[in-house]
Amino acid sequence: MAPRPMWQGHLRLSLVSCPVAMYSAAQRAGDVHFNMLHKTTHNRIRMVPTDPETGPVDRADIVKGYEIEKDRYVVVTQDEIDNVRLDSTRTIDIDRFVDEDDIDRLYWDEPHYLVPDGKTAAEAFVVIREAMDRAGRIALGRVVMHQRERLLALEPYERGMIAWTLRAHAELRQPDEFFDAIPAMKADPKMVEIAARIIEQQEGPFDPTQFTDRYEEALRKLVREKETGAGRKVTAEEPQDTNVVDLMEALRKSLGKAGAKPPAAKSTSRAHAKKPPARRKRA
Repeated sequence: MAPRPMWQGHLRLSLVSCPVAMYSAAQRAGDVHFNMLHKTTHNRIRMVPTDPETGPVDRADIVKGYEIEKDRYVVVTQDEIDNVRLDSTRTIDIDRFVDEDDIDRLYWDEPHYLVPDGKTAAEAFVVIREAMDRAGRIALGRVVMHQRERLLALEPYERGMIAWTLRAHAELRQPDEFFDAIPAMKADPKMVEIAARIIEQQEGPFDPTQFTDRYEEALRKLVREKETGAGRKVTAEEPQDTNVVDLMEALRKSLGKAGAKPPAAKSTSRAHAKKPPARRKRA
C-alpha cells in the first residue's frame, strides 16, 4: 500500500507553478513498542479522558484551549484554526537561493520527498528541478505543516526533490551556554598527532546500511527469550574515564589497537563544519 502524502499543494518559482505532494523520507515502522498492561490481568490499559470534577469525558465534549495564565484558557474551535490560512498553507513559494554552506548544520531537521502531484504536473516540476540543479543552490521556501509554518530547504535529488524542514532560530539553544565552560587550553601536539593517526586508521566509506540499532536488537532478543521463559538482563560494559596521567599511554595503545582492526565505516569527507552530511544526488 502506497504511503499517503503528509502535505499537498503547489510549488511555485516566480510565475511557474505545479501541484506537488510531500512524503516523509523517514519511517519508524520497525521500532520496538511496548503497550501498557495491568500487572495482574495483563489486559491493555485504556486511557480515558477525565475531568477532575465530573469524571470521564466523552471525546465529543473535548475542546482546544490556549492557557493565557494559570487555569485561564482561550477556547478555540477547529473551524477557527482551519480559517487561519497563509499563502504557505497550500503553496511552497521559492523566494531565495543560498549556498549550502550558508546553512549551519544545527538548522537541518527532517528530510521529505517532494514529487509532482499528477501527470500534468510533471513538466513544470522537471523545469523547476533542472533550473535549480543548474543553479547549484539551495532553494528556500515556507510551508504550513502540523499547524506550524516551517522553513524549507529544497534541492534536486534524482528525479525528484528533497525538502528539508529547517529549525527556527528561536528553537535552538545558543552554544555559548554550554561551550563557555570548556577551559581554553592547548592540547599536547604529540597527543594530537597520535589521535590524528588513529583517525586515519579508522577512515572508510560511509555506508548507512551497515548500521543496526543494537539496543533495539537486544530488546527484541529479550522479548523472544521472555516468550520462551528464559528472560535475562541485557547490559553493556560501561567505559572507564581516561585519567590525565595515562592519556598518552591510552593514545599509544589505541593506535596499536586501531591498526589491528579493519577500517570502520566512516566518511572520509573533509566537509565544511557547517555543511550537513552528504545529501545531494543530482538529477
